[in-house]
Amino acid sequence: MPRPKRTFSSEFREEAVKLVIDSSRPIAVVARELGIGEGTLGNWVNTYRREHAGDEPPLNISERERLRQLEREARELRMENEFLKKAAAYFARDHR
Repeated sequence: MPRPKRTFSSEFREEAVKLVIDSSRPIAVVARELGIGEGTLGNWVNTYRREHAGDEPPLNISERERLRQLEREARELRMENEFLKKAAAYFARDHR
């Protein structure tokens, strides 16, 4: 038996989205607390982000530097991971 369709006020939607965006909390956690579906809240958040894409302030110098460091670290970790995969494949071969 299908559940009746629930409607939410625009104020409720806005507050729910702000809980996710402002606090950087996972959508699943906020949705569970509010008693709504994760997909529903996810759709609201995605819509909000699309509509307010230009509203985010640009990164400051320290944030840019941190981003560069994280990108460099991610690149190095990917290279190390590829090397380890190749090494594991080499040692996994039967050398008889």
